[in-house]
Amino acid sequence: MGALHEGHAALIDAARAAGGFVVVSIFVNPTQFGPGEDLDSYPRDPEGDLLICRKRGADLVFLPSAADIYPRPPVTRVEVGRLTEHLCGPHRPGHFSGVATVVLKLLHIVSPDFAYFGEKDAQQLAVVRRMVADLDLPVRIVGVPTVREADGLAMSSRNRRLSAAERVQALCLIRALREAERLVQRGERSAAEIEARMREVVRAAGPSTIDYASVVDCDELQPIDRVNGAALAALAVRIGATRLIDNLMIGRPASHQKMTGAESTRTERESC
Repeated sequence: MGALHEGHAALIDAARAAGGFVVVSIFVNPTQFGPGEDLDSYPRDPEGDLLICRKRGADLVFLPSAADIYPRPPVTRVEVGRLTEHLCGPHRPGHFSGVATVVLKLLHIVSPDFAYFGEKDAQQLAVVRRMVADLDLPVRIVGVPTVREADGLAMSSRNRRLSAAERVQALCLIRALREAERLVQRGERSAAEIEARMREVVRAAGPSTIDYASVVDCDELQPIDRVNGAALAALAVRIGATRLIDNLMIGRPASHQKMTGAESTRTERESC
């Protein structure tokens, strides 16, 4: 959605490494913002975005306007059930319908063989993968690992809106996720205990609103009672006026902690 950073650049790098013609779509999609959300204030930097795309070797940038994508008010929407029932879904009604609808439109317009999405937005990635599989779309979805600042903060366009103090406080997200990882490595299996500890770490960093601190399964993002194998620890925290999300894989051997970015085809069902 623009305001590109090194996380987005990593998507371009991954696409170029695979060879072929690389298209970058940049579109701040109004249908995935709810009432009172930050559509008007969402960071936009088209000139900077084009510079990054040029430097990273993109062959074409598709930069449509809202009128291009929605020439008339849409009456058709894509709904992906179950995977949107938890995490960000209840806190952003209609968000994932807007995401799925615009991604479907972009895939039809561009007609790529592969499409690259960041793993930082784990729920979005899961929704897109499931939509592609359920609708038999002829595209492979590739997940690209989260890119982080040197201190661990996940790169996000919304980070630009953090004050200096809020930027420091925002490190509570990765600290909480690493605490969840540490607990599992030490033998903790209770999801409730892990979630409670994540909330403690966030609250200790300063005033914030925790939308969720959850441990869910990897397939359909449903809450679990115990971590027995791969699981996803995920957070959404509002610091000041900025809502930040992050996630980390927990519950498997250390050599497999980092997601590989393996492709999903229309016939595959991937775990974390």
